[in-house]
Amino acid sequence: MARANQYNWGGPKKTGAPEPGSFVHEFGDMPRSPAEALEPTRGVEPPQRRQRREIRRRKKGSGGIMKLVNGVLTFVLMAMVAVGLLFLFIKTQFDQPGPLEYTTVISIPPGSGLNAIARTLQREGVIEDSRIFVGSALYFKAQSKLKAGEYEFRKHSSMRQVLDKLVEGKAILHKVTLREGLTSEQIIAILNRHEMLSGEVTTIPAEGSLLPDTYKFSRNMGRQELIERMQAEQRKFVKTLWPKRAKGLPIHSPEEAIILASIVERETGRADERERVAGVFVNRLKRGMKLQSDPTIIYGLVGGKGSLGHPLRRSELRKRTPYNTYQIDGLPPTPIGNPGRAAIEAVLNPADTKDLYFVADGTGGHAFSPTLRGHQRNVAKWRKFERGLRARQAKQRAADLAEAAEAAANDSPTAGDAVNINIPGLSLSNTLPETVDASGQAATLPLLGQAPSAQAQASTAAGTNAPKVPLPVQRPRP
Repeated sequence: MARANQYNWGGPKKTGAPEPGSFVHEFGDMPRSPAEALEPTRGVEPPQRRQRREIRRRKKGSGGIMKLVNGVLTFVLMAMVAVGLLFLFIKTQFDQPGPLEYTTVISIPPGSGLNAIARTLQREGVIEDSRIFVGSALYFKAQSKLKAGEYEFRKHSSMRQVLDKLVEGKAILHKVTLREGLTSEQIIAILNRHEMLSGEVTTIPAEGSLLPDTYKFSRNMGRQELIERMQAEQRKFVKTLWPKRAKGLPIHSPEEAIILASIVERETGRADERERVAGVFVNRLKRGMKLQSDPTIIYGLVGGKGSLGHPLRRSELRKRTPYNTYQIDGLPPTPIGNPGRAAIEAVLNPADTKDLYFVADGTGGHAFSPTLRGHQRNVAKWRKFERGLRARQAKQRAADLAEAAEAAANDSPTAGDAVNINIPGLSLSNTLPETVDASGQAATLPLLGQAPSAQAQASTAAGTNAPKVPLPVQRPRP
């Protein structure tokens, strides 16, 4: 046993006793190598040391992970600080006054994207940096809300103010005024001449389908788009008013209401007469009488042009067309123009009257009568007024002639010089006589028995210009 202990070099202890007779039993544990045989005998390592070493090993392994986590957190923190500083810088630039030194107008074409708009604003000096504008628009999710148009930007407008204006679409608005009673052809001609509109209109809208008014629009708005807007406004207005119409009307559809309203619109320009004129036509339709309206005859002769260029002649009055309401019964086939809101309202809610006739009274209005005898008296008064008007015009022409002759004599022309005597209103042709107003403008006088328009009467009563082509109104009816 002593020999066995002699070769015990401190190798690892075996659990359990060695088998009797074995090499280990006789000689103990042998060294695994010569180097191990030379080493001093090592005792068994205490458990506490072994535990501390294990703890240090684990700490060493976990320390690498902690360093990685700390690095990531530091990077994230620094990135957040950088983003915050960048955000603060952009916000400051976004809200501070812009570089624009004076108020200017910028046009944003339709279909322009965010980048194109930003470049335009920077090029025109409205904003300092297009990148900040683009980033701000993306942050506020406004890139798809920017509207084309013509915009006025005030001096030193900030990017926020510029973006708000583009999003809200606060563009400069232009306007066009379309007078009530114009035909669709006349309205299209006005729109085609307007420089702020774009696009061409190839098809004339249906007569009476447009609602005359003053319309506002942005630069380069399409003409067809404006026409569609006028049509939508008319449909909306009629749809709202039609259920509120008076009971017992001889009008069976909104289309018939527009036809009659277009006639009322052309018969009188006075707001206080529309309902009464509408009442006269409603009474005639109820009794089966012909409407006998001059404007319908003119439309049958010239269509959408709207004016004959001269007063109605008797031959034209007798000419048969689908629009000659002296010959046809009831309403013409289509409107004769585009009536305004007031005329449509008057037709759907006419005055409760027994009148069947009306004629011009010389003051810009009309004289109404429920009987033919009363109407004939009103016609006689109008013809008397007309004769007086012609006498005054003839006197004025004579005075102008004398004044022109005196002026020519005072000029003392030399021999051989031609004397050009220009007398405004003097007609040397065998045509209808002309009127001359105080300003020297010539205006054709209506035929005897034809009443001038309300506008012409008002002008005559006030001593101002009479129109060259007076709008026709109701002729004396038999």
